[in-house]
Amino acid sequence: MKVKNICCIGAGFVGGPTMAVIAEKCPDIKITLVDKNKDKIKLWNDNDYKKIPVNEPGLISILKKVRNKNLFFSEDIDSAIVESQIIFLAVNTPTKHEGEGAGFAADLKFIDACTKNIAKVATNEKIIVEKSTLPVRTAERIKEIINNNNKHGVKFEVISNPEFLAEGTAIKDLYKSDRVLIGGDQTPSGKRAVTELVNIYKRWIPLKKILKVNVWSAELSKLASNAFLAQPISSINSLSSLSKVTDADIDEIAKAVGMDKRIGKHFLKVSPGFGGSCFQKDILNLVYLLRFYGLNEEANYWYGVIRINDNQRKRVSSIINQYFTDKKINKKVGLLGWSFKKNTNDTRESSSIYVAYNLLNQGFEVLIYDPLVDSKKIIEDLKEHNTNKNLFDSEGFLKSVHVMNTIDSITKSTKVLAIMTEWDEFKNIQKLSEEIKIFDFRNILEKSKTIFSF
Repeated sequence: MKVKNICCIGAGFVGGPTMAVIAEKCPDIKITLVDKNKDKIKLWNDNDYKKIPVNEPGLISILKKVRNKNLFFSEDIDSAIVESQIIFLAVNTPTKHEGEGAGFAADLKFIDACTKNIAKVATNEKIIVEKSTLPVRTAERIKEIINNNNKHGVKFEVISNPEFLAEGTAIKDLYKSDRVLIGGDQTPSGKRAVTELVNIYKRWIPLKKILKVNVWSAELSKLASNAFLAQPISSINSLSSLSKVTDADIDEIAKAVGMDKRIGKHFLKVSPGFGGSCFQKDILNLVYLLRFYGLNEEANYWYGVIRINDNQRKRVSSIINQYFTDKKINKKVGLLGWSFKKNTNDTRESSSIYVAYNLLNQGFEVLIYDPLVDSKKIIEDLKEHNTNKNLFDSEGFLKSVHVMNTIDSITKSTKVLAIMTEWDEFKNIQKLSEEIKIFDFRNILEKSKTIFSF
């Protein structure tokens, strides 16, 4: 089969950049990116490219070349499904909040809904590609849903092609991937489906970097990779308290450990805790799987990574609170950075949300600035995080939240700032005034210029 049409369901941080790069590298293939969120699709189609909902260096330049040529953004999900030969599923898979596996397992309600719709609408042969982060055996679940809802007797193949993108460098990662993992059934039709996807990626990815595995290995590799990537962050954070009380230097420790070629230097950078859509969700999912199979010691180890991350957020909040208590000054602090890391507007599971919530609970007035995250998103994040309605109602505590447009506007109200995200522009704040007191929770400034750094 010659692939002429691709549909991707989910126009977010995975679907947008991935489809843009495929469109650029495969100009002969029509790609339609669909989403039920009409506002999101409208932003993707806006004449002002700065309004697109995903901020990734290099993405706008690609869109200028391919949008409305062979890459289209649409609300018409059904038509895109009917026209396509390959359908990518790139919808959100958050951690479950209720039911079996609540708090650990991935919530597959969006995957289920998309699959049911595909089965009902499709009228010809389809290859369904799992792009979202999913637990092991999700492909089996997708097949079962299809079998129960297949209205036209269409033949489907389900393959797994997990994304390994780092937000802020997603385009670079897509151009020069460490590896592209494609998992499918070890049947003749399953192998043919895998080959179709290989034929797309090999246009710009060397074949030696494209790994063909079984579908279960592909699904589990995604969880394992994020678990391994998250672990060094919590590992270095777990040593930051010990280094403080022993007068060791955490940056020197990180450098020494990072020079070990068996470990490497990546992620060995102290922080207020890891965030993003993948690490916590995937580790919790891995914990659930390990417990399900009775591997409790292994589960406890990986759950420890989450607990250390949670503890680091509480520790950051406590350090700020203790300073104000000791100084007996008005509890008003400026938080610099809301996204979970620089060069992205993604705030999912950002430590800034947790720290701000803790400080509000301790009676603080919190002033917030982020170069890419607007006030609407910041308020939404805090409202969503406020699950304890008995503690304080949403409108009540939000009176103590002020989203600012510049650092200078914060320093007019408070001289105490906390660096939460490692944005490059924050490296210059130590030049503002000697009156400014800085908590550097990213260790990006000279330590002599701060009142606290790890």
